[in-house]
Amino acid sequence: MNWLTNFVKPKLSSLVKRKTVPEKLWNNCVSCGNMIHHKDLNENLRVCMNCDYHFRMSAEDRIKLFFENEEFEEIELDKISDDPLNFSDKKKYKDRLKDYRKKTKRYDAFILIKGKIVDQEIIAGFMNFEFMGGSMGRSVGGSIVKGAKLAVERNIPYVIITSSGGARMQEGIISLMQMPRTVAAVDLLNQNNIPYIVILTEPTTGGVTASFAMLGDITIAEQGATIGFAGKRVIQDTIREELPIDFQKAEYLKEHGMVDIVSHRKKLKLTLHKVLKHIRK
Repeated sequence: MNWLTNFVKPKLSSLVKRKTVPEKLWNNCVSCGNMIHHKDLNENLRVCMNCDYHFRMSAEDRIKLFFENEEFEEIELDKISDDPLNFSDKKKYKDRLKDYRKKTKRYDAFILIKGKIVDQEIIAGFMNFEFMGGSMGRSVGGSIVKGAKLAVERNIPYVIITSSGGARMQEGIISLMQMPRTVAAVDLLNQNNIPYIVILTEPTTGGVTASFAMLGDITIAEQGATIGFAGKRVIQDTIREELPIDFQKAEYLKEHGMVDIVSHRKKLKLTLHKVLKHIRK
């Protein structure tokens, strides 16, 4: 019996042992419920093949979407002192920053790039939602200003791709001050006749929407993106009225004159190139 238990049984168990299934192998579409293999989803630019729902896309993948073959130059962000308010909730703000920097391998929630969209040279800023929800603190505000100054210096368009939950609460009033700061950066572009284009992606909300995100000379929104200031539920509770089901979606905003173009993700680069060619004639 020992021979059966100690030798034969473990051998049989090893042959039929269930293999560990990798995490996030399948994605469930929140729109149609379709199950999509992660490889197929990524190959289709994270767009559902069944209903065209646009899944959220990382900043790194968006850079690849706009700049093929790594034909771009990343601009180093200015380093600033962390945690100006010595803020702490469940975790110290300094420790939270360390964790996100380790996780994303990025200094903060903004990536600044100089590159070409086909034949059109631009300065491009990408908000990184994976870094504290793309929230805007001093570093993000300063990076936006730096991008504007570079665009003026080189006389090329400035394009910002937004994805943010709004102001960064851990920086309090300092975070809110980034709103007028970024508005001033947009004004600098206007004074120097530098084209400023904003591409709104899922999600763009809060203080980002209330500042530089809605000030573009041309505003492009990605299909199905959520764009707004306060949350839909908060607005409904405030005005005591039921809002349309597509309220704060890109298509609704275009219909009501808040954005100029709504583009499918697969056509986003082409759309941007057409706009750049038109305004740079």
